[in-house]
Amino acid sequence: MAILVTKWFGVFLVDDKTGRVIDKRLMPRDADEAAGKLAEIQKGSLLPEERELADGRSKLSVGDRRQAELGRPELYDSSFIRPSDYGFDDAFMHEVMVRLGRLRTSEPIARDKNLVQAIRSLDDLIEVSNLMSERLHEWYGMHFPELADIAKDDRYALLIAKHGDREGIIDDLGLDLQSMGADFDPEDMRAVQDLADTLCGIYESRKDTEDYITSLVEQTCPNMCAILGGPLSARLISLAGGLERLASLPSSTVQLLGAEKAMFRHLRSGKNPPKHGVIYQYPDLRKAPYWQRGNIARALAGKVLIAAKVDEYGGEFCGDRLAAELGVRIADIKRRYPDPPKKKPSDRKPNHHGKGRNRHGKKDRQ
Repeated sequence: MAILVTKWFGVFLVDDKTGRVIDKRLMPRDADEAAGKLAEIQKGSLLPEERELADGRSKLSVGDRRQAELGRPELYDSSFIRPSDYGFDDAFMHEVMVRLGRLRTSEPIARDKNLVQAIRSLDDLIEVSNLMSERLHEWYGMHFPELADIAKDDRYALLIAKHGDREGIIDDLGLDLQSMGADFDPEDMRAVQDLADTLCGIYESRKDTEDYITSLVEQTCPNMCAILGGPLSARLISLAGGLERLASLPSSTVQLLGAEKAMFRHLRSGKNPPKHGVIYQYPDLRKAPYWQRGNIARALAGKVLIAAKVDEYGGEFCGDRLAAELGVRIADIKRRYPDPPKKKPSDRKPNHHGKGRNRHGKKDRQ
């Protein structure tokens, strides 16, 4: 049987029993052209030379999973095929690899990669804003503690940055109250206002980033958005490391994305495994009784995976249909499992008589 082997310097058809090269297609002697072909290989594409050598052969093995459509993948030691035997030296290999590196780094970045970075940037902004908000509340609370019950988040910071002294805030809000706080020196008040002004800028950056993510995710994965909405779709893509990888995962993994710590805890200590990860934020799953969540999470993960595949590989929009099918499935789960499952006898707590005794308090027979 013949096996198809691709090296950096060519494509070879080899007799797997004798190791004899039956046929070959060498890479171009031009470094840029050779680098272009290697870039196609790294992207998972098949080369015309590979298709040409495989054409017409019914029984063919291949040395790379990328070539699976041409034959059955198998491990094969092709180290005996050396570049020097075909006129390729180390200097040319070095030149080709340098050109390949430059070519790959200059390629356009997929938009879902930008989405991953935007989500992580938003997480950083949320963490920083929460820390700074806590510090501002603690600091300004010594001057005007009652404001924390009146204004929240960005409104709280904006009022402090704008007015500083509590008298200006009270007039702005039209309040009639007597504060229990202490007075600040002008220099101290300026420092607090600087902190509040910085926090206002972070809140504004958060909003801009959220708007950018919503716009980007609606363009990148409309089918996922039709099922999950923009924020949750973006979160899933970020956890998976990109839309392409998300589309390649099994639905059971999609179901548990974001629950890695709980899964490791289950594997380490034997506690119950998690039923869902970040998809718990889906409203119908979050509101469902605990005994229905496992089935709903599986159904949701399956539909999300289909949507991700359609979005990644450019299929026609089917998000509305998938969302409707998911709604029917969730309704069916609620109809079939209206009551919590009955506990098994092994799940019940031991009786008060103690271990090894029956309900009459007598020892069990051995």
